[in-house]
Amino acid sequence: MDNRSLKLFLSLSETLHFGRSSEACHISPSALSRTIKQMEAELGVTLFERDNRTVALTHAGGRLQHYARDTLLQWDSFRDSLLNDSRELRGEISIYCSVTASYSFLYDILSEFRPRHPKIEIKLHTGDPTLAISRVTAGLEDIAIAARPDKLPHNLDFRRVTVSPLVFITASTGDSSASLPSRRSAPQTWADIPMILSEEGLIRERVDAWFQQQGIAPRIYAQVAGHEAIVSMVSLGFGIGVVPKIVLDNSPLSRRVKVLPDQPQLAAYEVGVCALKKRLKSPLLSALWGQIHLAETS
Repeated sequence: MDNRSLKLFLSLSETLHFGRSSEACHISPSALSRTIKQMEAELGVTLFERDNRTVALTHAGGRLQHYARDTLLQWDSFRDSLLNDSRELRGEISIYCSVTASYSFLYDILSEFRPRHPKIEIKLHTGDPTLAISRVTAGLEDIAIAARPDKLPHNLDFRRVTVSPLVFITASTGDSSASLPSRRSAPQTWADIPMILSEEGLIRERVDAWFQQQGIAPRIYAQVAGHEAIVSMVSLGFGIGVVPKIVLDNSPLSRRVKVLPDQPQLAAYEVGVCALKKRLKSPLLSALWGQIHLAETS
């Protein structure tokens, strides 16, 4: 059992979804399944209870989850102790973010860091932003660009990069502005509108809270992983979606959608960089974290 197997196990223990974990770890679902079966055979226990619909950790799986996190942290600490003896920093930093964040923020973060530390390799993983914080807390990534949750885990450090409003969008063709729903519309008007929303995460929580406050039972047309996909479906006229404005501003489909003129007001989306506080003791991460701080204050 090696570090790679432990990381794959940790990913599945966080998502409890073979498809999402295999996509995030860049392997096939069958390869992930084989790895888990090999681990179960080696340990002689069942790590996950699974059927056609659900995946759940067993008691043994929960114990291995704690062991895997501790083991990977100890490995990182040992590796960092060797780096402290080196005159030039070298190694690898893994970063997770959405596609939008990769071209909206990553250049500014890394443009000065790379020339200063050319021997540090950047391993970039892109995917659903709702998974960003869980991948860091699980030890699967060193750093992530993520939305700050309402309650930040106590073991995370977070540095804000920008704040983006959350906007309700619809296709640019079709209904006139006068016929579009507004924050003053009757609950039944909103209940009749097909909604395209994130499967989970901070935005979904805020949208659901608004609907609940208004006494609206929304008509969910589609639940989507990834904000860019919401823009795509809305541009095709499938319904109304909610995304951070920065996603809309950077989308190649921005001209095919429009923001509702009188829309519900949701709390803004605070975007930043997060990492485990323990991991910031690493010379590699400390160097990058310091560069982020310099970019903030310049």
